[in-house]
Amino acid sequence: MAKTSKLAIVPVMLCFFCMGFVDLVGTASNYVKKDLDLTDSVANIFPSLVFFWFLIFSVPTGMLMNKIGRKKTVLLSLAVTVLSLLIPLFGENFAVMLAAFSLLGIGNALMQTSLNPLVSTVMGGGNLASTLTFGQFIKAIASFSAPYLATWGATQLIPEFGLNWRILFAIFLVVGVLSTLWLAATPIEEQPIEGKASSFVECFKLLGTPIVLLSFLGIMCHVGIDVGTNTTAPKILMERLGIPLEEALSATGVYFIFRTIGCLTGSFFLRVMKNRTFFIISVVMMALSMCGLFVGTERWMLYAAIALVGYGNSNIFSICFAQALTSMPLKQNEVSGLMIMGLFGGTVFPLLMGFASDAFGQAGAVMVMAVGVVYLFTYIKQLKTA
Repeated sequence: MAKTSKLAIVPVMLCFFCMGFVDLVGTASNYVKKDLDLTDSVANIFPSLVFFWFLIFSVPTGMLMNKIGRKKTVLLSLAVTVLSLLIPLFGENFAVMLAAFSLLGIGNALMQTSLNPLVSTVMGGGNLASTLTFGQFIKAIASFSAPYLATWGATQLIPEFGLNWRILFAIFLVVGVLSTLWLAATPIEEQPIEGKASSFVECFKLLGTPIVLLSFLGIMCHVGIDVGTNTTAPKILMERLGIPLEEALSATGVYFIFRTIGCLTGSFFLRVMKNRTFFIISVVMMALSMCGLFVGTERWMLYAAIALVGYGNSNIFSICFAQALTSMPLKQNEVSGLMIMGLFGGTVFPLLMGFASDAFGQAGAVMVMAVGVVYLFTYIKQLKTA
C-alpha cells in the first residue's frame, strides 16, 4: 500500500467543505416553509429529519469503518451526499424535499463518523483538537455560503437556470463530485485494527464511561444550538423587526461568518491555550447571546447576539470530540460513532423549538437553546486536565 502523503490532508479538508452542505437545511427549510406555506412545527421537520439519521447510522458506521476502512467509508458518504443534492434539482414538492433531506442526513452521518478519525490517520496524531477545528473552519465556509447562494438564486443575481433558490444544490453538487474523485485518487495508508472489533452492544456500552457519555451530551447540545440558531435566527428578525425572509436570512449569514471566524481563530487558540480556558470563554459568550436573543428588539442587539453564539459555539464540537477520542485511543472508530450519534441533538432541539415557538413566539425557541447552554457549563469540570 502506498504511503500517506502529507498533501493528503488537502482532499480531506475539501471533504470537510462537503460536510458543511448539511447546514443548508436551515436556509432550505425557511424557503420550503414559504413556498409550501407551512407552519413552524411542520417546517422544522426538515432539519429534524436530517439529524434523525445520525441516531440510526452513526454507530453502524463506526463498525463499518472497522471492516472497510475510514477512506472507503468517507467515499461512500460522499456518494450518498451527491445523490441527495441531485434530487431537489427535479422539483420542490414536500415528498421530494423529504427524500433529499433524508439522504443528506444519512450521507452526513456517514461522513462525520468517518472523516474525523480519517484526519487522525492522515495527521498521525498530535494537535487533534486544533486540526479538527480547522476542518470545522473549512466546513463553516460551506455553511455560511449557503444562505447567500440561495438568496442570489432567489433574486436572480446569479444564473439560476429556473431553479431559483435551489441553485445552491447544483453548485454544491459540482463540489461534491470533485471531492469524491480527488479523495478516491489520493493514497492513504490506514493501520489495521488492533484486537477484536467491537459488537453493536459493546459500542453502546462505551457510553457507560463517564467522559464518553458527557461528551456525547455536550455534542447533542452543541448541534441543537447550531441547527436551532441556523433555523430560528431569521424568524426572530422577522418577528421582532417585521422584515421579509430574504432580508432576515442575513442573520444566518452573520451566524456562519462568526462561526467561521471562531473555527479559524480557535485552531490557533487551542494550540496556545488550555482547552478548558477556551471552552469557558466560548460558553460565556453563548450565555450572553441567549440573553440578547430572548430580550432583544433592536437590530444591533440581535445581530450581536447571533455573532456571539456563532463564535462561542464554533469550537464546542472539536473540544468535546477530541476529549472523548483521546480518552479511548484503542476504540476511536466506536467512540467516533457514538459522538456523531450525538448530532441527533439536531433533531431533538428543532422539534422542541418548533412547538415552543408556535406556543410562545420565538422567545420560546430561545429558551430551549438556553437549556443546552446551561448543560455546557456543567461540562467544564470534565476539562480540568485538558
